[in-house]
Amino acid sequence: MTQLLDTITARATPPGTGGIGIVRVSGPQVRTIAQGVLGCVPRPRQATVSPFLDGTGDALDYGVAFFFKAPASYTGEDVLELHGHGGVIVIDQMLARVTALGARLARPGEFTERAFLNGKLDLAQAEAVADLIDSQTTTAARCALRSLRGEFSQQIGCLSKIIAEFRMYVEANIDFSDEPVVPLESAQAQERMDKAQAQLSTLLDRARPGALLARGASVVLSGAPNAGKSSLLNVLARMERAIVSATPGTTRDLIEATVDIDGLAVCLTDTAGLRNSADEIEAEGARRASAAIETADLVLELIDDSDP
Repeated sequence: MTQLLDTITARATPPGTGGIGIVRVSGPQVRTIAQGVLGCVPRPRQATVSPFLDGTGDALDYGVAFFFKAPASYTGEDVLELHGHGGVIVIDQMLARVTALGARLARPGEFTERAFLNGKLDLAQAEAVADLIDSQTTTAARCALRSLRGEFSQQIGCLSKIIAEFRMYVEANIDFSDEPVVPLESAQAQERMDKAQAQLSTLLDRARPGALLARGASVVLSGAPNAGKSSLLNVLARMERAIVSATPGTTRDLIEATVDIDGLAVCLTDTAGLRNSADEIEAEGARRASAAIETADLVLELIDDSDP
C-alpha cells in the first residue's frame, strides 16, 4: 500500500443547502482529527452520535460520525466521515476545523486517486466511478456500475494473461536457445497471436459503445435556412427550446438540448442555416455550425422537399 504522508478532506455531498452534509477525511492524521472534533476515536464501522467541536470545545454542529480503519476503507487509509446538517456555513466551519487540525483540502477526484494508488481500485474501476457519477441515463449508470464491479477489468486481465503466456514462450526460445527447449512452431505462434487479437477486438467492440454511453452522443442538425432544424429540435426535445420563425437566419448560435433515446444520452444541436451571407453575425453562426459538424458523432441534414 502506498504511504501518503498528508491527510485530505472534502465535502462529500453536493454544494448548496441540504438536510445532510458530509465531510470526509482520509490519511494518517484521521485519528488525531477525530480526537479533536469528537473528543474520541469512534469504534470502526459503527455510527457514533456526537457534537462536532471547535477549537474552544464548543459545538459547531451535532451529527453522526463513522470511522473506517485502514485498510478496510474506500481509500485504503483511515477514513472519517462526519454527517452533519447540510448548511453552507456549517460545512465551511467543519472544513475549517478539520484543516486547522492538520488536513488539507483535497483535489477533485483525489479520494478515488488514493483508492487506486492503494490498490483498492484498478484504473478501469477508478474511471468507472467518474462515469457513474456523470451518468445521464439509466443504461449508462448500469454500464458504469458493471465496470466498477470489475467486469471490464477481468476481461483486460484475461487478455494480459494471453499476451504474457505468449511472451514467455518467445523469451524462452531466445534465452535458452542453446538448451533443449522445444522450439515454438510458427503455426502455434500464429494461433496464440490470433487468440490475443480476437480477445482485443472483442474488448474494443465492447468499449466503443461503453464510451459513447459514458459521454453521450453528439447529433448536429444541419441544413439551409428554414429547412426545419429548429422545429425538429423542439419536437425531439419535447419543449420549445429554439425559436421558430419563417424569417431566414433566425438561429444565429448553437442551441442544445439533451434527450434520452433508448438509454443513450443524445445532445441535439440546432445550428444556423448554411448559406453565404454578408451579415457578419449570420456568417459567424454558419462558421460555428461548420465547426460543430466536424466534431459530431452524427449529422442530420435537413432538406426542404418543397423547394426543388
